[in-house]
Amino acid sequence: MDRGRLRSTAAGVFALLSFAATGLVAGPSAAASAEGPCALPRTDVHHSLGLDTWNAAYPKPDRDLNAVMLFLSFPDAPPRTTPDQLVADHFPATGEFFRRASYGRFTLRADPLREWIRMPRPSTSYAIRRDWSSGRRAAYLRDALAVTDPRVDFSRYDIVYLVADPDAPGVDSDATKVVNLDRPLRADGTRINRLVTVFERHPPDRNVLAHETGHVFDLPDLYRRPMDGKGDWDTHVGDWDVMGSQFALAPELFGWHKWKLGWLDRRQVRCVDGTGDDRLTLEPLAAQPQPGTSPGTRLAVVRTGPRSALAIEAREATGNDRDTCTEGVLVYRVRTDAVSGDGPVEVVDTHPVTSACPHRSVYPPLADAPLGVGETFTVPGENVRVEVADRSATGGWNVRVTVL
Repeated sequence: MDRGRLRSTAAGVFALLSFAATGLVAGPSAAASAEGPCALPRTDVHHSLGLDTWNAAYPKPDRDLNAVMLFLSFPDAPPRTTPDQLVADHFPATGEFFRRASYGRFTLRADPLREWIRMPRPSTSYAIRRDWSSGRRAAYLRDALAVTDPRVDFSRYDIVYLVADPDAPGVDSDATKVVNLDRPLRADGTRINRLVTVFERHPPDRNVLAHETGHVFDLPDLYRRPMDGKGDWDTHVGDWDVMGSQFALAPELFGWHKWKLGWLDRRQVRCVDGTGDDRLTLEPLAAQPQPGTSPGTRLAVVRTGPRSALAIEAREATGNDRDTCTEGVLVYRVRTDAVSGDGPVEVVDTHPVTSACPHRSVYPPLADAPLGVGETFTVPGENVRVEVADRSATGGWNVRVTVL
């Protein structure tokens, strides 16, 4: 990812006070949008999926963004891989994921500094793990910025990836995450609000950097973390979004996420107002637009409460969803007052007594969640019926949505 430039360091005034590995308090908002009555309001919860405003503490990927990737080694372990190998683990794949997901509206430019930078302490001294102590994490980040600052002009970058030597004895691959800072660090006169700490093995989990970069864009975790760490993590959305699982067979970002990020505009979102049947044609969410054609409808929304909605979209084997287990019309609930990791999105299982792809899916009971042609389903508790009539001549999915 990164290519730093040698510079003189205005060294080390790093106000490293307190950290929140899962969240930044809600920041200042942009002006209210005009996205219509189905654009739910943003709430105070971490990574709220509200759409009326943007949390300006996060970079919005409606413009090209620059990322620097820095490689950290440790005195207790000579690296067995090269920075070039680790760059290839993540790029160009991560950039291509976002190019496809955004329909070419967004480019993530990676700039890797292709050298190992030695940390001052052994890897084991940082006690790296998933649930990291704030003191050890603070020491790691303080040391990482101190050794990289002389080599990198941080003012040039929107995103910072800190990649640790995957073979160092103190590195735990389960600890990869975005660290949000309650009090920003400063380097080169630049406020650093968050860093992506990468501890992945080589080769890494599939799409792991796309998942972590989604957090940089204020997207929530969609998996369910069991209280004891045991059991299924993927019961909320299964394979249907990379923010649920980096191993997902259909990792395309939900249409609601694309709407939030500015990759779908109001013309591509149909708000069903509850005045009877609403017939529409949904273009497959992951399909790239054809040159010279007007954008079609990618997302239908039924508002179900002040902070909740049903979202409806078509998913099929193309683009980021090319390895999907099943195809059809997917229905899911959205709650803007649900915190990251607590079910802000829940896929509706329209085939609750069956499952699919038991040897490939991260959660087979939801692998066959979409409705197929000729199928009808009434969403429990919502009085909303969705019927898939047929396919259009251009490959769209003809759908009838009825608010009962």
